Amino acid sequence: MPERGLVSDSVDDSGQRARYWPIPVLRAVPAAIVALVITFSSNHAAGYGLLLFGGFAVVDGLVLLLAGMTRLAADDRSRRTTLVQSVITLLAAVAAFACNGLGLPAFIAVVVAFAVLTGALELTQGLRARGRSPFARDWTTIGGLTLLLAVAFLVTPPDYSQQLGGVEQVTGTLDASIVLVGLLGAYLAVTAVFHVIAGLSHKWGTAAPAAAPDGAPHA
Repeated sequence: MPERGLVSDSVDDSGQRARYWPIPVLRAVPAAIVALVITFSSNHAAGYGLLLFGGFAVVDGLVLLLAGMTRLAADDRSRRTTLVQSVITLLAAVAAFACNGLGLPAFIAVVVAFAVLTGALELTQGLRARGRSPFARDWTTIGGLTLLLAVAFLVTPPDYSQQLGGVEQVTGTLDASIVLVGLLGAYLAVTAVFHVIAGLSHKWGTAAPAAAPDGAPHA
């Protein structure tokens, strides 16, 4: 009987992975695109950062909405949390577009509010799902990284300004806007890579182990 239970659990786990694996891959797409744009753009103004963040948040929020509505039917608590996270992310996108032009304070406020709320939700979701969901570690990791983004934004002085030159042989000024837009790009790059790895790992982990005639799984 215990062996039959193990097979049943494995099949159920495989089914969850088969339904959910496209979600992290889809979440990686907007994160990777915006990270690349930030990396290769010379414009690191706060207003531009808000526009890029808003574009990312729109797509990420819609993917989370899809996940909550169609991919987590077997886990009602995680489904509800994902839907709340989707709504917050979409509201953050609206706020980013609406506040464009209000400068650095608006950029910091929108990103920090998004990171604190969605990071706490996803981290809590992962901790609650430990031992009963194959996605618990994914949610915990992304939630933790998102909260770290909030911390990084909060500890960066808004009035930071450093004149470049000297041994760097680069002219110009490194200010808080450049630093914070760069931090957003770094966060998105890291999460994009993690999402792709997680999604493909779940895809490749959808095959349930074969069972012997007596119900015991093959080694």
